[in-house]
Amino acid sequence: MRRAWALVGFLICAFPLAGAEPEAKADSAKGQSIANKACTACHGADGNSPTPANPKLAGQIPEYTQKQLGNFKSVQGKKADRENPVMGGMAAGLSAEDIRDVAAYFAAQSPKPGAARHPETLALGRKIWRGGDMAKGLPACAGCHGAAGAGLPAQYPRLAGQYPEYTEAQLKAFRAGERRNDANKVMQSIAAKMSDPEIRAVADYISGLR
Repeated sequence: MRRAWALVGFLICAFPLAGAEPEAKADSAKGQSIANKACTACHGADGNSPTPANPKLAGQIPEYTQKQLGNFKSVQGKKADRENPVMGGMAAGLSAEDIRDVAAYFAAQSPKPGAARHPETLALGRKIWRGGDMAKGLPACAGCHGAAGAGLPAQYPRLAGQYPEYTEAQLKAFRAGERRNDANKVMQSIAAKMSDPEIRAVADYISGLR
């Protein structure tokens, strides 16, 4: 019975139902136009943010960018899944098509590489990234984000070269429960097992990945 249902699920995914409309393709040119008006000041014209407070978006997996922009929006008067007064205001006026196009534009840009700054913590950052900490039940970051930090399309974001200050801030926000838009609280549960030195070390290590 299970195998039968699995086959049904496969067939539904592999062969869309008759009459289903194909999803419109993203328009990177329109995305660039929107980005130039709304995103450049904080994230750079090509998605390479000029300041560590704002993340680099260049080369980011488009599905991830789409999810984040959608999570910043308040829907039917409810609180946004990811609360941020600045991004909430920026995302409020974007349609689903706008978000799709902006995400496609940034995904097509070339990310500028970063560099680890603290050689004294590289060993710790590498250990957590590659192997986690079994004693603490802490999984390896590379298991989801890839050995080189390139991410996994539609599921896990690209992290390679990201500003360490931004990565550190997000991990601490997950740990404190201030950021809660991760699926099944995966990142919240992972960050809860990390100390400040571990977070700082892995964030610095990530910045040097390419």
